[in-house]
Amino acid sequence: MSNLHRFSSRRTQLAEAFLNQRLRGARFYRRIAGYFRSSIFELASEALDGIERIQIVCNSDLDLADWRVAQRAREVALLERWNEPDPAVEALLRRERYRKLDELLRSGRLEIRVVPAERLFLHGKAGVIEYPDGRKTCFIGSANESRTAFAGNYEIVWEDRSPEGVQWVEEEFAALWAEGVALPDLIVEQIRRIAEREEVVISALKPPETPAAALAEAPIYRSGEGLQPWQRAFVTTFLDHREIYGKARLLLADEVGLGKTLSLATAALVAALLDDGPVLILCPATLTLQWQTELADKLGIPSAVWSSRDKCWLDPQGHLIRTRGAEDIARCPYQIAIVSTGLIFHGSDERTHLLERKYGVVVLDEAHRARRRGGLGPQRAEPNNLLDFMRKIAPKTRHLLLGTATPIQTEVAELWDLLSILSEGAEFVLGRTLFSRWRDWEKALPVVKGERTMADEAEAWEWLRDPLPPAREGALFQILRFALELPDDSFSTAKGYSSLRFDAQQALNQALEPDFFTNHNPIVRHTVLRRRSTLEKQGLLERVGVRVHPDPNAPVGAYPGVPLQGLSLLTNHPFTLAYTAAEEFTRALAARTRAAGFMKTLLLQRICSSFAAGRSTAQKLLRRETIDDDDEAVRADLFAELSADEIRHLRAIVTELSRPEARDPKLEAIYTFLTNQRSDSLTWLEHGCIIFSQYYDTAHAVATALAERLPNEPVALYAGAGRSAVWRNGASNAVERDAIKAAVRHRDIRLVVATDAACEGLNLQTLGTLINVDLPWNPSRLAQRLGRIKRFGQRRPIVDMLNLVYQDTHDEKIYQALSRRMKDIYDLFGSLPDTIEDEWIEQLDQLEAQMDQYLHLRDQARTAFELRYEQRIDPDHERWERCARVLARRDIIDRLSRPWE
Repeated sequence: MSNLHRFSSRRTQLAEAFLNQRLRGARFYRRIAGYFRSSIFELASEALDGIERIQIVCNSDLDLADWRVAQRAREVALLERWNEPDPAVEALLRRERYRKLDELLRSGRLEIRVVPAERLFLHGKAGVIEYPDGRKTCFIGSANESRTAFAGNYEIVWEDRSPEGVQWVEEEFAALWAEGVALPDLIVEQIRRIAEREEVVISALKPPETPAAALAEAPIYRSGEGLQPWQRAFVTTFLDHREIYGKARLLLADEVGLGKTLSLATAALVAALLDDGPVLILCPATLTLQWQTELADKLGIPSAVWSSRDKCWLDPQGHLIRTRGAEDIARCPYQIAIVSTGLIFHGSDERTHLLERKYGVVVLDEAHRARRRGGLGPQRAEPNNLLDFMRKIAPKTRHLLLGTATPIQTEVAELWDLLSILSEGAEFVLGRTLFSRWRDWEKALPVVKGERTMADEAEAWEWLRDPLPPAREGALFQILRFALELPDDSFSTAKGYSSLRFDAQQALNQALEPDFFTNHNPIVRHTVLRRRSTLEKQGLLERVGVRVHPDPNAPVGAYPGVPLQGLSLLTNHPFTLAYTAAEEFTRALAARTRAAGFMKTLLLQRICSSFAAGRSTAQKLLRRETIDDDDEAVRADLFAELSADEIRHLRAIVTELSRPEARDPKLEAIYTFLTNQRSDSLTWLEHGCIIFSQYYDTAHAVATALAERLPNEPVALYAGAGRSAVWRNGASNAVERDAIKAAVRHRDIRLVVATDAACEGLNLQTLGTLINVDLPWNPSRLAQRLGRIKRFGQRRPIVDMLNLVYQDTHDEKIYQALSRRMKDIYDLFGSLPDTIEDEWIEQLDQLEAQMDQYLHLRDQARTAFELRYEQRIDPDHERWERCARVLARRDIIDRLSRPWE
């Protein structure tokens, strides 16, 4: 009897005539399959009942570069592929197959391994079927994706029962099996979740269930990422405070790069879904579109941005929503509104209208900008416009969330200013009365840090009774509340120590312990802080080092072809003349207007960015045009009346930077580093590179220059709405930012030029080098740029970063001060201030002293922030991606698309 049998779907129904017939009564089944999602999914259609062991090896659709990154990143990439179909459709149409597959995986009878795309199986499918009596058969053919192909496609299959044929297939299977890795648990969990998926309405959920139900199918989870454990912990803290106090008052002070925006945004989303009221997000103008992008790209929810220039709202697609004027800022067309804090600083009409209504949530990003005026004048202790506004709006909102990586700018008192905002309309923060001991930072700080302990129980009671902590904070507070018969929603008492019951007085002995008040005080109760180094030690973040270039200790000739002198680029005579003209322009302006300081920062930062940005800025000022960059819009009417001297200086800038010999050395340095500089045996371009600038003019100039010199290399410009593009072979196309992100993720693009304003949402762990074309005068912005590539899944243990500054400029002097502190490759910014104040730059000779003073003051309050948050975070706690009871995405969007009432 022949061992070879041939089957064709043209002649017979292969699903029954061959596959299922052979599988009935089988003991073992091993198969080499095709694309992992469809191959695995189709297993649920095969006759697998009774088979003791099923082994499938299939193609992952990941290339070797993806495959070789860290395990977590590889699993995320696989999960993203798996999640491509709409889960609502999958659960509705194929639930039984998901259940069958879940059952097989739970039973342990099914093992699945996946291998990289270099082992494509499009024409190499095969399998071995073994029976209890030891008989074996194998098949080879074009059987695409298992049973569906057998049933519906034209397929040819050869069955071979010979021992040598079976052995041959088994050897092939064993070799591939050895190369593969197990199907990630993340995918196994999603199979189970879809099998059990149920859509519910918001009223069917308890508040703690809302985040998981809302986010399980949000874009960030569909992409395989999800919120990090510390981000989820913040949302949990928000909900806890909502339950305990009836309202949340929190300061989120996580370090730069740990995702504060997403933490705050998710808390605001949950509050909006719980119908707590409208959401107002206040942030600098440079961040308004970043916030809107983050909400749309990560959470999949709509919001509106108020356009200060046009006095109208911008929808998520950037379309203008016409209004009647400034008063309509208080009538947002969506539940979530994003407004520039510039309106508050400038005392605009919109400020007044915003104070006329109530809110469910107010979020203030970059909250350190709300501070006292400072300086030397009589008003130095007065609150600035933003601090004054926040104190007034706080009683009008249920939840108030402040976000900043720099809660202390120059002195510890600024932290208490932020707490004073939280305490307005919330007696549980710093106490009901002005005489609460916690309101005086000079007295409170030593207590918080454990430097001062209580003399006796009576003194401890004076610190505890206003505000009195909630009962759930500890057994002592349960005893005190019971003794006082104080309800859960009351947080202060006028009763003195002598009025307490004896058991309460005795219990207060606990408050005399040295570390008691370091753990129980308003600071740690209402402040959340995580440091990157702590998360790295806990294994929640991968440790990635950074090599900074140019290296001051590098040998001569380390950077051939780059015109460096020390840390700076040599320029040319036209630039020297243009830079001098820029300084003279600001001096002339200073003689007649107080806006000169702002103009000096505006013009000098742009001319220090690139020749193109300097020239463009001067031209727009001469034409009285709005300087509308990705980061902000500066209205031309601020400088409408220019003097003859000012015009002359601006024209000199344009003339000098337009000369043929005015070649920008930054462009040559970038090209040389990309093509000639090697690290770990590869060029920077081969590693992949992200090039950052603060300004669109610079980013566009760099992208076009690189596209010209690297015609065969795709060059992406990742910029604000409507400005992104890709160049190749002399042509360019406007593209959406999502398309660039996907192409970078799949390694179709390895060279990206981006503006800071657009960089939120970029995950660039596929790129291994970074070039800063210009130097933001705030180190936190540099840290944010670096955070784009220092992400989990970065395949390089140490990445390379190039910083470019021109010689004999403000940038050079600032960078020299910064670079002397950038010594720890694993904590580059740990010894730098998070922000540099404008007045520090005005006195460059004192810059380093100001930085040292800042760092000293920051360290003074470090203990107050960190004690509660040093404990380990459980990464498996509240895994929202496992949630099967979900809110429909359409219901979420509809709910958040309602206008303010």
